[in-house]
Amino acid sequence: MTEDLEEGNLIFKTEAFLSYVVLSSWRDSILVLKNSEKLSPWAENLQIVRRCSESIAWKACANPKGIRWQYTGRPPKVSSPSWNEMKDSSPSRNQQVPPDWWFEDVSILRIDHFVRVITAIKVKGMRHELIGAAIMHYAAKWLPGLITEGSAAADEGSNYSHANDINRSWKGGLHMIVAGTKEDIPTVQAKDQRMIIESLISLIPPQKDSVSCSFLLRLLRMANLLKVAAALVTELEKRVGMQFEQATLADLLIPSYNKSETLYDVDLVQRLLEHFLVQEQTESSSPSRQSFAEAPQRGTNPNAKMRVARLVDSYLTEVSRDRNLSLTKFQVLAEALPDSARTCDDGLYRAVDSYLKAHPTLSEHERKRLCRVMDCQKLSIDACMHAAQNERLPLRVVVQVLFSEQVKISNAIASSSLKEAGESHYHPMVSTRKTLLEGTPQSFQEGWATAKKDINTLKFELETVKAKYLELQNDFETLQRQFDKMAKPKQTFAWTSGWKKLGKLTKMSNLENHDDGPQISNPEQPKKAPRRWRNSVS
Repeated sequence: MTEDLEEGNLIFKTEAFLSYVVLSSWRDSILVLKNSEKLSPWAENLQIVRRCSESIAWKACANPKGIRWQYTGRPPKVSSPSWNEMKDSSPSRNQQVPPDWWFEDVSILRIDHFVRVITAIKVKGMRHELIGAAIMHYAAKWLPGLITEGSAAADEGSNYSHANDINRSWKGGLHMIVAGTKEDIPTVQAKDQRMIIESLISLIPPQKDSVSCSFLLRLLRMANLLKVAAALVTELEKRVGMQFEQATLADLLIPSYNKSETLYDVDLVQRLLEHFLVQEQTESSSPSRQSFAEAPQRGTNPNAKMRVARLVDSYLTEVSRDRNLSLTKFQVLAEALPDSARTCDDGLYRAVDSYLKAHPTLSEHERKRLCRVMDCQKLSIDACMHAAQNERLPLRVVVQVLFSEQVKISNAIASSSLKEAGESHYHPMVSTRKTLLEGTPQSFQEGWATAKKDINTLKFELETVKAKYLELQNDFETLQRQFDKMAKPKQTFAWTSGWKKLGKLTKMSNLENHDDGPQISNPEQPKKAPRRWRNSVS
């Protein structure tokens, strides 16, 4: 077959046909590269794959007006279409060619050949937005679960039929099914999907907005499901952190596939938030690293942290309904952002209230610890009214909310009075308490009255408890004295001893009268009256 035997032999003719016919045609280059999938590794060794990839890359990067569209992504009916079919499939000269005209044609290739083509297109200098769009188009075709998320049985059936359609249209294509759990995915299909995801992650351009954040998060969900290499998952998480402010709540609700206690992967969102903060700090500390194309784009998005804060608050509100979510994880995620990222803590208050509803068994210390994540001074009037009547909040937090709202109203009244008077010198904010109450909204007055009534009730109960305690203490002292009396030995009192002495003296006097006998009384001597011992004693 070589030229050693005869000129114009088979190898020479094949090379001439490949160079002048196949590689010069967009459609033939796609078909040859597609059919060479069945001839690996011979096609690779003969440089057919390399030459076709470079030809496709050159035509994709060239001006589309100079290319005859002989292939538009639709499967050919015959191997060599007629001129009329070629003419019908080609756009008119006046028709404007879209920049993504080559996406559908390239997306029919196998993943390894697709990587070769995209790599060659990168070398040619294609814009990173178009390369990212081509990667998303390819993923939507070969990973149908990336769009439908593969969570429900109905979606699984639709993915199955869609994959069958692709397989019937493009013969030799991979059959992809994404189910809800990894046990339902056959080993071969899971391996093919894992290979596609790993290749696409490595193929994404390094620029920030090459692909959408939603696409990256869906790709990250499938990567966790199929257990892609840890290094590639980490790289994908960093890519998500670069444009985390573009994410949505639905994209962040990624189930936990690692048999964790929580329903959603809260640790993953925590890592994404950390990557975002690191990226923000790096860009703010070294703005010279940003490219010229990214600088104006970054300048148009000064509120990235505020968007992320609202997103995190919505995520916390959603995952707080999970009773297995620990207080530590909730608190760490809520306090990850700096205080300047939130101008209003209403979203954080909703998340805290939702967590308290789902966890009614929290202790008083845990509830106080949970409420520390929000700033009472950043709550709106509606949130303050709700917090003042919220029985789940600790009483100290309610008092802080009411006090902060009272300060806001005082400052608002003072500023309005300053504007009206036009005075530059300082004067008291509010003259009397009556003036303050008159300027307070009726709803706030009702909330304050309710809270004040609760405080007075608690004070009354405290005074009652103190009175009962004093009464019990007096009773205890009385019982203690009685017990001491019963424990001491019996003592004789003065009147008892007096009676005993009286009895002894009476006996002695009787004995003396008995010894002397009867005597003659002397009239000259006056008679002595007998002593009245009883009266004297009494």
